[in-house]
This record gives sequence, structure tokens and C-alpha cells, in this order.
Amino acid sequence: MSIERKKKIVFVITKSNWGGAQRYVFDLATGLSRDYFDVVVAFGTNGILKKRLSDAGIRTVTIKSLERNLSITRDIQSFIELLRFFKKERPDIVHLNSSKAGALGAIASRLTKIHKIIFTAHGWPFSEKRSIAWRAFAFIGSFVTALFSDIIITVSARDEHIGKHLPLCKRKIRLIYNGINLSTKLEHGEQIRNAFPPHARITGTIGELTHNKNQIELIEKARFDKNMYVAIVGEGEERKNLERAIQKYQLENRVKLFGFIPFQKVLRGFDVFALPSLKEGLPYVLIEARLAKLPIVANHVGGIDEIINSADIHEFSLENMREKTYALYV
Repeated sequence: MSIERKKKIVFVITKSNWGGAQRYVFDLATGLSRDYFDVVVAFGTNGILKKRLSDAGIRTVTIKSLERNLSITRDIQSFIELLRFFKKERPDIVHLNSSKAGALGAIASRLTKIHKIIFTAHGWPFSEKRSIAWRAFAFIGSFVTALFSDIIITVSARDEHIGKHLPLCKRKIRLIYNGINLSTKLEHGEQIRNAFPPHARITGTIGELTHNKNQIELIEKARFDKNMYVAIVGEGEERKNLERAIQKYQLENRVKLFGFIPFQKVLRGFDVFALPSLKEGLPYVLIEARLAKLPIVANHVGGIDEIINSADIHEFSLENMREKTYALYV
């Protein structure tokens, strides 16, 4: 009796911090059966994702030159590193995430004759409000990624619609919503409540501190609304800028940065959930805010309206996301 060989799957993502795309990779990588899959996750920087994967027993590999910022020299180095990595690992499936890893990884995967190449678009970068030149470059990168991929997963119906208008890509598109564990128990959020006066009505947000997450908008609003209290949960590259803005406007008593805290520990400390993002795919935090039955105020970008207007939150279950995605690995 022959023993069936395990399929090797490699997930590739640009950064190893903890954001929506990293959580997506973690949830998929840790949910696969070790009896049938050999799982490897590759990324360009060492962060929270690396630690969590290692704790879960998932093998990780660092592509040292892979980074988000555009650099022709480093991007060529990243491409060569990925080529060598794929030739060494010889995976059956490569699942690419994020724009930079997608573009470089799709070409490298095709050149090394990977059997199946899957790309998840966590929002299309060319739809961002940027310069025409930047958007043109992002469109070319997205098109190259889509062209060399066998399957393109979009996490919102809006992105599905956009993706189907990419040349030669319509038949490759699959819509699979992000999902969370809907049975997660939410705590009371004392850490948030205790940081503000008892009478405070707290507007809270959770997310990586980046330009696209746009937390600065909440600080600006609190500047002109003396009754507004803001809790910002998360870490990221914009922290120093946010701290400077809070100090500049003397908002230390009404706007607080809490760093990274799991959502289940803080959501019930909020009275209102706000998501001022400039760009989104399908934000996990908004599904979590619905789970907590919080009033939601959010910008109309990505799949935000699909979460808010959905009649059935079970559309966004982790079980559903895994089942539909794993079916593509067969």
C-alpha cells in the first residue's frame, strides 16, 4: 500500500508585522492538516507573525531583501532570493499575499514551474488615492501578478468587480470573504474604560498604525470636539506622528494610544467603533465590531459596506473562509 506524499504549500507575504493580511496567512497556515500538507511561510521582515507561526509549529523563512518600499536594487535581490527559495523548496502550491510579494512571487513561481499559483488581493493598490504615476505603476504590478497567477482570491465583492476588469483575468477571480471565530468570548474592556473618566463616551479603533489606516483623522476630530474621547489600539510606523499630534493639540487626556492588544480584550470598552481607513480589503476589525454589536462609523472603502449591510454575520466565519480557500489547494 502506497503512502500519499504530502503537498507542500508556501505562503509568501511582504511584512511579518501583525495586520489583516498577516492574520489571514496565519489563519490559513495553522488550519491546514499536517497529515496532508507541509506548510512554510516566507516573509521579508521578522515580526509578530513570525513568532506566532513559530509558536504554532509552522516553519518560517525570511527573504531578507523583501520590503514594501519600492527599490529597484532590493526588488531585484528579492526576486533572485525568491527564485532560489522556490527552486530549493519545490512547493506544489504558492499562495501569495500583498502587492510586492505578489508581483515578484508570481513571476518567480512561474519561472520555477510551480504547479499552482494563488494570489489573494487584500484590496487593489491602484484604487488608492495616490498620484497618477504611482497608481499606473501599481496597476502594472497588479496586472503582472494576476496574469502569472492561476487563481486570484478577492476578499470583497467590490474588489471582485475591479479584478474582473483586469485584462485576461476574469475567469481566475474567486470571492472568499475573510472570516473570524464567531464563538470568541469578548471581555469587558476594563483596560480601556479605566483609562478615561467614568462619564466618557469612547470612540475606539483597532488597527496597524499606518497612513492608510488614517487614525490621524480621529485625532483631528477630537481636536474640535471637546466631548470626544478616543482609544487607538495597535502599533505601527505612524505611532510617532500620532503621538506628536496628540501633544501638539494637548489631547493627552482625551486621546490615548494603547499599543497592540487582542480585540477581545478591548472591544467592549468602546461605545462606538470607528474605522477611518483610506484603503481596505475586508477588515477583520469591522467583523469583530459587529460581533460586539457596536455602533460603527467608517469610511466607504473596500468591502466595509458589505460587512455593515450583511444580514448574516456567519458569511464572515473563519470556518467558511478556510473551507472555501482549502478547496482551491486540491
